[in-house]
Formats: sequence, structure tokens, C-alpha cells
Amino acid sequence: MSEESTAAAYAARAGEYTAALGSIAAMHEQDRALISAWASSATGPILDAGCGPGHWSGWLHGRGHDVVGIDLVPEFVDSARARFPGVRFERGSLADLAAGDPVGGILAWYSLIHTAPEEVPGILEGFRARLASGGTVLLGFFEGPSRQSFHHAVAPAYYWSAEDLSDLLRGAGFAVGATDRRASPEHRPHAAVAARRRDG
Repeated sequence: MSEESTAAAYAARAGEYTAALGSIAAMHEQDRALISAWASSATGPILDAGCGPGHWSGWLHGRGHDVVGIDLVPEFVDSARARFPGVRFERGSLADLAAGDPVGGILAWYSLIHTAPEEVPGILEGFRARLASGGTVLLGFFEGPSRQSFHHAVAPAYYWSAEDLSDLLRGAGFAVGATDRRASPEHRPHAAVAARRRDG
């Protein structure tokens, strides 16, 4: 499924998605703690890449971070601007993030799950190119048989193993840090990998 098709699928359900998952109250406490700690380690502005309805951008802004939310879905960008007027939101693709002013951190929270696996290395290389020296990235994803597709409520998606995604990060020029995992009988296993831009 192309990036444009995925964006169209989210656009068609943007209001429903925002109502169900567009607030910090709907997010898991463990995720809030993880993202807060990660953001505190970033020096400089943070890009919320694939920000959806903008709730993480708004939350980080409220905690004193300089944040820019980026999403390909116009309906999400319009909604985020209305809901979080103090935060800058832009329409854009993950594949185009290499260009622009350097940033201290890139949050890609479940925003790579719809990307075809063969396209992920190039996007990670773009992340590294956008990050300032010592910049950091945090990737959230569904953990499972790596690169295997599964039925997602909005658009086809892919599982990743933390090991496979970590290898791709290393290949893109990152030093990989800790992996965080969260599982429950009711939901697919969640995982997150943090990594820092290697210089040189």
C-alpha cells in the first residue's frame, strides 16, 4: 500500500481516530514515562514525525519542549493546529525529513508501521541526516515476526522485531540504546527503540 493510499485511509477516519486515540489520557502510562524521559535527553527542537492528531506534540510542548509536528494527512494537521494552537504543525512525508534545520530529536511513534520494509532504511538515513550532532531518535512499533504484514484497523501494517530494527538503525549511522517492551493479553506486543546519531 502506497504512502498516499495510507494517508487517504487515515483521512477517511481522521475524526474517529482522533476521538479514540487523540488524547494523552488514552495513552499508556508507560509510554508517557518513556517519551518524557527520552525527550529530556534531546538537546534542541523535537520533530514529532507522523504526529497524527498531534497529542504527543501538544503534550511535549506543554512540558517545555520546542516541538514541530509533521504528518501527511491534512485532516490530522488541521485538527492538531486547532487543538494545540501553540504548537507548529506541518504537512509532510517521512521520506522528506532529511531537508531542514537540524533538530535534537525525532519521535516516530508508530509512524513507520505502514511503511514498506524496503523503504525503512532510507527513512532512517533521512532521520540521521536531519539530526544535529548527538541527536536522538525514538521509534515505537508493534513487535512481532519482523517485516510480516498484519491487518490493522486503518491500513495494512508491518511487525518489526527490536533486533531487526536495531540493525537497520546501526546501518543508518546510529548507536542503539535501550529497548522498551510492553505486552498484555488484550493487545499486540508494543516495543520502542532509542538510538543516538553517530558522528563521523
